[in-house]
Amino acid sequence: MNPNVEVKTEYLKNIKHPSDVKLLSENQLEMLCAEIRRTLIDTVSQTGGHLASNLGTVELTVALHKSFNSPDDKIVWDVGHQAYTHKLLTGRYSDFSTLRTENGISGFVRPDESEHDSFYEGHAGVSISQAAGIAAANAVKGSKNFAVAVIGDGAFGNGMVYEAMNNAGSAKTRLIVILNDNEMSISENVGAMARYLAAVRAKPDYYRFKARTEKALKKIPIVGKSLSNHLFKLKTALKNMIFSSSFFESLGFKYIGPIDGHNIPSLCEAMDSARMVAAPVVIHVNTVKGRGYDFAETSPEKFHGISKFDINTGEPLSSGDSYSDHVGKILCSFASKDKRICAVTAAMALGTGLEEFSKTYPERFFDVGIAEGHAVTFASGLAAGGMLPVFAVYSTFFQRCADQIIHDGALQRRKLVIAVDRAGFVGEDGETHQGLFDVPLVRSVPNTTVYSPSTYAELGKAFYNAFYKDNNLVIIRYPRGSMPLTGEDFEAASESFEIVGNPQADIAIVTYGRLYFNALDALRILAEKGIEAKIIKLTKIIPLPEEAINAAFGCKNVFFFEEGMKCGGVGEALGSQLLERDFSGRYFITAVDGEFVSHASISRLMEKYSLSAEKMAEKIEKEVAL
Repeated sequence: MNPNVEVKTEYLKNIKHPSDVKLLSENQLEMLCAEIRRTLIDTVSQTGGHLASNLGTVELTVALHKSFNSPDDKIVWDVGHQAYTHKLLTGRYSDFSTLRTENGISGFVRPDESEHDSFYEGHAGVSISQAAGIAAANAVKGSKNFAVAVIGDGAFGNGMVYEAMNNAGSAKTRLIVILNDNEMSISENVGAMARYLAAVRAKPDYYRFKARTEKALKKIPIVGKSLSNHLFKLKTALKNMIFSSSFFESLGFKYIGPIDGHNIPSLCEAMDSARMVAAPVVIHVNTVKGRGYDFAETSPEKFHGISKFDINTGEPLSSGDSYSDHVGKILCSFASKDKRICAVTAAMALGTGLEEFSKTYPERFFDVGIAEGHAVTFASGLAAGGMLPVFAVYSTFFQRCADQIIHDGALQRRKLVIAVDRAGFVGEDGETHQGLFDVPLVRSVPNTTVYSPSTYAELGKAFYNAFYKDNNLVIIRYPRGSMPLTGEDFEAASESFEIVGNPQADIAIVTYGRLYFNALDALRILAEKGIEAKIIKLTKIIPLPEEAINAAFGCKNVFFFEEGMKCGGVGEALGSQLLERDFSGRYFITAVDGEFVSHASISRLMEKYSLSAEKMAEKIEKEVAL
């Protein structure tokens, strides 16, 4: 698609309900797809978001809404980041320009936004379980409606997929699984399942013949079903000789595919065939990630999740180094001197800054696919083998390995390092991706040390300590984006904690991570108003340094600001320890309290939750005046 050619939305603007798709001819549907692609490119270039995955599912989504009847038939999107076309076809075209903006529509599916969205989705591997549950409920109620799970091949590295298929395959429910096979997750797919799907992709003619023949036979009056059954037995024997038995069919699923995922008639034919099968069905669909936009087709991983960009060049409108980039550089530096250091990722090499490491030290780089729980236990095995593993993972996906953190990490007393990226607010990705729960998750886990550096220099110190000073499980958490500018030469580089400002001040601002920079500005604002305060900046947050607790104990007013959940947070831990020591001053915690955080810019979220410099100063000024 030429980004300079204007495409009118003659058809798209008239789609108010997915049933409107059923009224369009084949040629009109092709025009609709062109309009959708142009809208996706134009909008995401302005708002940022997931582009490559959505460009790859345009025809697939159109075919889904032509063949099924949403919302009676439930379409469950795995992750949900590939459902932008679904949003456009379900009455949200007029609001699509607000994608991922505050009070606008979400970049993921969410039931409070539309009756056509079945679940809040943000993590891979869950859709088959969800759809299987819907299908089972339909069976209990005697409903003839379908549950359709749309899942990418990358998600087949997640163990929950196999748990779901093992359970659902034995049930005679109206469950259809659309396997969207684009040979990608975020990073290139790895593992045995990827190789299996590659082998299946090499045999398309056989499976097309199978789907069409079975459909035709079943239309023959009286004898059609019998003929189909006999042919099925013959076909199975022939297939077993030539290809070996189908993985999916051995789990109890009928298999249709592979189907060209950009051919709407073929897609609809396969879906209509699946509707007639009295058993769970897998429809294997081949798509091209980034389809229709050259830059996204060439570099789909770059356009998986992208900030605002120039349509004509494909280049982001803003760039710069980040905490993630520095983690990658730090690990490469340590690995050049210590051959024990390994890096592990769960299909997120690019996002977590490990791309350089993967190229420089390929024998010590392990991408386990979308399998975060396995990644932790695998890293524990690496540690048992004498290596120094670092598992780099987003905070939101870190949540997925709670049991492994406790049982296979801390309990084993292995030297295991987990780099928790995107800790705190992530902004426009919203509720499913905010990194607010990692601290409460690990605060009660024994044998665990947690660092939350503010600066790039502190990142390096934290990793040094993790490798060569600390024992057992070490977690190093850091935010999305770049280190803020301090406006001065001073750059904190503490190993555990630091006092900034007058140590004798009886007003203390306690915080950690990037909020330190907001606290610095708040300190200046307060000084201009004649209010003297100090900052107790934590770098090690679990366990809390004794000296930091002592520094807070001598203050009349202690204000803890935390970019995380109040319940189970570090602020609660410090407050509890002060109380146990008969602290006589006043103690205040400002954090996210009892809610999920919706999508908005990080700066707006800082202001909304009273974590900006201005809000910090305002809170302190108000309380000390009482």
